[in-house]
Order: sequence, then structure tokens, then C-alpha cells
Amino acid sequence: MAKIDYSVKVEPENTSKAVGRELHISPKESMEICRTVKGMKTDQAKSFLEEVIALKKPVPFKRFKRDVPHRKGKGIMSGRYPKNAALGILQTIEHAEHNAEYKGLDPEIMFIEHAAAHRGQITQGRMPRAMGRATAKNTHTTNIEIILKESEK
Repeated sequence: MAKIDYSVKVEPENTSKAVGRELHISPKESMEICRTVKGMKTDQAKSFLEEVIALKKPVPFKRFKRDVPHRKGKGIMSGRYPKNAALGILQTIEHAEHNAEYKGLDPEIMFIEHAAAHRGQITQGRMPRAMGRATAKNTHTTNIEIILKESEK
């Protein structure tokens, strides 16, 4: 297995890292969520993702917004409620918090310094069709990187 590294270099004294590999979530939705939660405090990001999972607050889509409707009264032009992607990123943030506790850092005062989503492997699949034919039915995966950093008071 190949050695997989993070896309940014950080100082290990006051940071905590976690990565989610080959998650069965949408890469495009994951990129939009990571762009939204980057820079948030951990408890603020976790509450935001829980509201997305409960379909109460939409994630603003700024890059992949073709044919995405606006959300009336929400203050954003286009957005969606990506439940599965929000759940995967929420779990990765919780893993980064547990890593911070293990290192002796306080996860209460940490913020998300780096959040990135990259396309993972594509699992090839086939769906049988009529007259002996088959159609490709591929499963896309996503790699998530979360880096938390202690904020200076």
C-alpha cells in the first residue's frame, strides 16, 4: 500500500489531524461542505453539520451549482442538504478532536485550519441490461482531510 500524505504541512505541536479514506460520499458535495466549514470553530462546525443532516440549514453551493435551486429565506442563492457527505465529514472532525485529546490539546478552543476533499478510487461495477448488454455502474469515493489548530487567546 502506498504512503499517503496530507496536502499541507503543519507544525505538530498545536495541531491535530484526521483523514477519511475512500468514503462512499459525493466528491462535489464534500468539496462544498469543506469550503464552508473551513475556518469555523469545531463546536460551531459540528452544530452546522448536524443542522444539515436534520435538513434545517442548507450548504451554500458556489462551484457545483448548475441546476441547484435557491433557498428562499435562507440568505443564500443556491444550496442543498447533502446528508451523507455531512455525516462523513462530521465523523472525520470528531476523529480529529479525539486525536487532539490524545495529544493533550483542548478541542474546545480549536478551529478547522484545513479542510479538503479529494476524489478517491472509482469502484467499477456493471448493471445487466436487456439482450446481453451491460451498463457501467461505478461507485465514486472521496478522501477527506481535516486539520484542527489551537487558537491563540
